[in-house]
Amino acid sequence: MTTKSAITKPDQTRNRWLVKLIAIIALVNFCFVIFDLSYVSWRDFYLHHWASIIQVYDPIKGIEPHRETQNYLNKVDELETQVLQNGLQSSPVENLLQELRSLSNEMIEDNPFAVANKSGILEKIKNQIRDRVHIKSSHKAFALFWSQEYLSQAGWQEELNFFNTKTRPLIQTNYYRNIGTNGKFIDNFWQIDLPFVIVFALDFLIRTFSISRRSPGLNWLKGMLRRWYDIFLLLPFLRWLRVIPVTLRLHQADLLNLELVRREINHDLVANFAEEITEIVGIRLIAQMQESIGRGDVARWLLHPETRRPYIQVNNTDEVKAIATRLVNLSVYDVLPQIQPDIEALVHHTLKSTLNQSPVYQQLQNIPGLNQLPTQFTERLAKDLSQSTYSNLKKALEDPVVGELSSRLLKNFRDALEKELQKKHNLQEIQSLLVDMLEEIKINYVRGIAEGGVEKILEEADQLHQIIHH
Repeated sequence: MTTKSAITKPDQTRNRWLVKLIAIIALVNFCFVIFDLSYVSWRDFYLHHWASIIQVYDPIKGIEPHRETQNYLNKVDELETQVLQNGLQSSPVENLLQELRSLSNEMIEDNPFAVANKSGILEKIKNQIRDRVHIKSSHKAFALFWSQEYLSQAGWQEELNFFNTKTRPLIQTNYYRNIGTNGKFIDNFWQIDLPFVIVFALDFLIRTFSISRRSPGLNWLKGMLRRWYDIFLLLPFLRWLRVIPVTLRLHQADLLNLELVRREINHDLVANFAEEITEIVGIRLIAQMQESIGRGDVARWLLHPETRRPYIQVNNTDEVKAIATRLVNLSVYDVLPQIQPDIEALVHHTLKSTLNQSPVYQQLQNIPGLNQLPTQFTERLAKDLSQSTYSNLKKALEDPVVGELSSRLLKNFRDALEKELQKKHNLQEIQSLLVDMLEEIKINYVRGIAEGGVEKILEEADQLHQIIHH
């Protein structure tokens, strides 16, 4: 219920523009949060396509160029300058090449890329140099690459161009990230986030206080619980959960329509829960009936009324007996008089069919003057039988002796039935048939639900809701 009320738009909002403004601020803050959470992973992309972001945001995340790899690149820049000024065979160039060979060995052995979790980058660099000089050993490959003989034979301009376009971008991705006194990487995003949190905190306090003032039954704490999802905007951790309040605020400000999403979520939840609950309840109910039959509880309940628990009467009336008596009275006093002509016709046809089979009746029809007598006789007899039967039924209902005889008949019938049912083979056979019947009902019940019974009910409910809303 809380989630549903959270998604529902507020009925009354005095300052709609303020609601929209806070929603937009929350959206902007969430964009900053997503950018901050993904910055380290996407830093290589920003480095090659949007370098200005690196210069601004690296200090916030405590990132700075790695001294070893940056020094390596600086030495390469010096080498290129010295070659242009003094030539490849000069003494300063040989000294720089010697330093680069030494730095290459250190880079391979110390792996300065491990701190930034970029050891794979170092492997790519080593593969590039090995493939370039066609030597399998990384140490020997770098030693050859940074030698006057190789650069002279292969062309120093082409080789330095290869390094600057292929290898330098990989080395530039490496960085060093400072660690604070708490043992974690420095992250100053809170400095950007703090102004937003202050705005959200003020808004949260004002909103919850207003809710408690509008509803006398709510105190300020309960008002805060009603806006539970806004608390995520104030937490300095798990900031990605701010997607919940941001989405709800955009919906409440009419900047985002979540009604269709809410309907689908509710539909799926209701369908799943309804199907499972219906199956569990139905199966449990039928299983209990099977267990009760197997224990003989049903037989004892039917055949031994004295063992039943006291039955609570709401109006001191046996409803079953009263309904049966009412139906009998309706049949005799109201229904039978209306169908008496049909009963007479049926009795007349039955008598006539019976008499037609009698030789005496056939001979009377051949005697002149008496041929109409059998027909008149059967009509009169049918009418007398139906009227007498109806009269006897009414008298029987009003005769206390008949009532007593009927009660005795029912009692003797029940006693005889109980005697037969108490025979073991009869009772076991009936119980077995009832259990099997319930098992079939249980299987077909679950199959009916699985074939979309709940979905059909939900569709009908949606149609009714549409009719009501329209």
